[in-house]
Amino acid sequence: MRLDPVRSMLGRKLRLAVVGGGPGSFIGAMHRQAARLDDCYELVTGVLSSDPGRAREAALEIGVASDRIYSHVPEMLEAEAARPDGADVVAIMTPNDSHYEYAAAALDLGFDVICDKPMTNTLDDAEALHAKVVESKLIFCLTHNYTGYPMVRQAKAMVSAGQAGTIRLIQVEYVQGGKAKENDPDPSGEVPWRYDPVRGGPSLVMGDIGTHAHNLVRFISGLEVTEVAAEVGTIVPNRVIHDYAGALLRFENGARGSFWVTQAAAGVENCLRIRVSGTKGTLEWMQEIPQVLTFKPLGEPVQHRTPNGPGTLPLAARSSRIVAGHPEGFPEGFANLYTDAAEAIAARRSGKNADPLALYFPNSFDGLLGVRFVHSVIESARMNGKWVKC
Repeated sequence: MRLDPVRSMLGRKLRLAVVGGGPGSFIGAMHRQAARLDDCYELVTGVLSSDPGRAREAALEIGVASDRIYSHVPEMLEAEAARPDGADVVAIMTPNDSHYEYAAAALDLGFDVICDKPMTNTLDDAEALHAKVVESKLIFCLTHNYTGYPMVRQAKAMVSAGQAGTIRLIQVEYVQGGKAKENDPDPSGEVPWRYDPVRGGPSLVMGDIGTHAHNLVRFISGLEVTEVAAEVGTIVPNRVIHDYAGALLRFENGARGSFWVTQAAAGVENCLRIRVSGTKGTLEWMQEIPQVLTFKPLGEPVQHRTPNGPGTLPLAARSSRIVAGHPEGFPEGFANLYTDAAEAIAARRSGKNADPLALYFPNSFDGLLGVRFVHSVIESARMNGKWVKC
């Protein structure tokens, strides 16, 4: 179903190069699975590790031809740009501090880019990368994969259609428990990159999951956060990295909101939850029950929307692969971004028009605002919760 637009425009699959995501990487495997799910991409090359030996071994393991295995990313980009059958798209899933370097280099050589979040660690890099994307007119997809869930897209479409009325209140939380143990403070010795503020960013919890929560708010509501009053810190004693952040939000239309994220809630697995309330009703969605969107219209019975069930809107229907009553989740949501980006890339390369419903994937502007939000939250926290503009 989803391959036809790409094939009809290009006559072939898109050729994909991957950067990072080698042995032991959950997110690297997820990127590659997402690219393959709708068969829009052919993985032709990659540098999966900064160690040349591990990079070669990993590339062979995933089926890369031996003459297209490279030791370093610049070498790969230059070689693929010179090939008549070279890669079209570069997917980046490396530590956060290298996102700007690799994405900018790929854009400079004419590659479209798919990049893991957060887009960059610093605001200067985010602004520079967004400007480069705009100037290049290339496609840039940022993998805030929760925006690919059918019922998240249903919520966005219902808000856009006015079914919830004017948005007045938004509550979002992203709660995990993976860092809840009090006998597990920051690691000693060689620090994993996520714990290093230079490589992982100024706030682990904000870069890791706070950007997802912020992006989900913007995606569903269509509203921008204008100010935050925040607290950022640690819940577990003797920990240096941030494992908690909370904030009050003000939106451009006068709406109010609350935001809290943590990785130190004992026993919780991966609870991303959002409630959007307008003048006509409230929408509620939780990632751990992704196939259900609850709508509570003012003065009427509660309604439950499901993929391909009654009331499914086109944006959600496009994102669902299976029949009503069957669950779809994390891998499918991730794949929706890859598939939508594939159609946009194929359209750009062929000079044709993509389906407008394919153009809802997060882009470099979303990435810029995510990085700006992280820095505003940290700035507010440093000033003891003073309101700070985003």
